[in-house]
Amino acid sequence: MVIHQLKGEWETKDHKLVPYQAYIRKLMELFDDISFHHIPREENQMVDALATLASMFKVSPHEDLLNIKFRCRVKPAHCCLIEEEGDGKPWYFDIKRYIEDKEYPPDAFDNDKRMLRRLAAGFFLSGDILYKRNHDMVLLQFVDAKEAKQMLVEVHEGSFGHMPMDMSWPKIF
Repeated sequence: MVIHQLKGEWETKDHKLVPYQAYIRKLMELFDDISFHHIPREENQMVDALATLASMFKVSPHEDLLNIKFRCRVKPAHCCLIEEEGDGKPWYFDIKRYIEDKEYPPDAFDNDKRMLRRLAAGFFLSGDILYKRNHDMVLLQFVDAKEAKQMLVEVHEGSFGHMPMDMSWPKIF
């Protein structure tokens, strides 16, 4: 519809689209040659990604743009934030210990204890498994890094073939 409107084949009746059309027509004057082609949604993933990226920073029309390099992957890339804490305990260890035994970490100050009590109120234990009830009442199970890696291997084995257990997992942050 938008392409037909920009080509002048159809009239733009939606008053919300008129300012956008006027803006695009001004942009069109900056080009020697321009054409519009409809691309089906399923073939438009790269454009969607680029549009999202472009919306993240401001560009002046008189500045040079930085190059963006892309690498195509044969297989899907799965990025996960799975990492062990320095002490070998999962991040939720203190919450779980407080719920189980009402024990605070040995070096906890009064503020830390108060925060731990507040955090722990949103969690509960069922046997040895720690859960948090999500805002939509779904139970979220907390697992350590080893369990998370095993779960991801099991989930992706069926769709993407075997992933080795000793694979080094990429970090998002």
